[in-house]
Amino acid sequence: MKNFTYAAVKDYGQAFNESERRGAVFLAGGTNLVDLWKLGAIAVDHAIEINSLPMLGISASATAGFKLGANERMADAAAQADLAKHYPVIVESLFLAASPQIRNMASLGGNLMQRPRSITYRNPDITRVDPPSRFDAIYGVSQRSAAPHPSDFAVALLALDASVRLRDAQGERTVKIDDFYRSPENSPEQLTTIRPGELIVEIVGPALPWGFRSTYTKIRDRASYQFAIVSVAAALDIDGAHIRDVRLAAGGVGTRPWRLIKVEDGLRGKPASVESYQTAANLVRGTATTHTYNAYKVPLLQNTIVRTLLKLEAMV
Repeated sequence: MKNFTYAAVKDYGQAFNESERRGAVFLAGGTNLVDLWKLGAIAVDHAIEINSLPMLGISASATAGFKLGANERMADAAAQADLAKHYPVIVESLFLAASPQIRNMASLGGNLMQRPRSITYRNPDITRVDPPSRFDAIYGVSQRSAAPHPSDFAVALLALDASVRLRDAQGERTVKIDDFYRSPENSPEQLTTIRPGELIVEIVGPALPWGFRSTYTKIRDRASYQFAIVSVAAALDIDGAHIRDVRLAAGGVGTRPWRLIKVEDGLRGKPASVESYQTAANLVRGTATTHTYNAYKVPLLQNTIVRTLLKLEAMV
């Protein structure tokens, strides 16, 4: 690590003024940024510590949706009672991420800005390409990268159709999570649509009265401190014996958090049964890009979808 300058800012005006300096980077929990900095994957000339900015607060209800301040720590959000009651998929995705030590330090906004754990993203040369691996994504891949996106939290937010509220010196804008992330294509360094000098200040989600029937299933090699091989975030609305509505997103399988639109469409109006779940889950095969090492992710994703929906069906 080379020498750098540091500023702890107290308000947005100061933060955005400091961000105009060469090599400026915003720093909150720093659990991912500092690693990348040490590896030389990110050059930092000026670190702007933003923990004093007014980006706190957690609220959640079935009728008003949810709001999560970007500076809230993962552990604090995971322990919030209203969030657990109305949108348990978010709480579960946070509890199953990383380790207790990291969850105590990492901010929600920082979690959404993670880079994939691959050679392409974790060294100074962005043109390096990983060899084929059993961890490779099966959706959104390109010749430049097949590394899966690492955030569990982002998958849960995508299933709930959440958005991020962004702010810079020119003002604010709100972007859907599905529009916030980019597939690698020819520019893998551009992981999101965030602009230089822009901050995530809040994560917001629309009201979902049936959000209480939601959950997050994470399949990984070991039970702690491991990224998802396959994960599914789901919310299910059952009207009697039939599926009225459903939300599904997957992690570990896409170069970005991946919404399972075709599976959702295949479930609406169908009986709430294992046969319906299996038939809809088969639709993931059509658009998957696989090779010898990662082809197992297709049936694993299918089985995880079915397992997750069966769990939700049993909830009252």
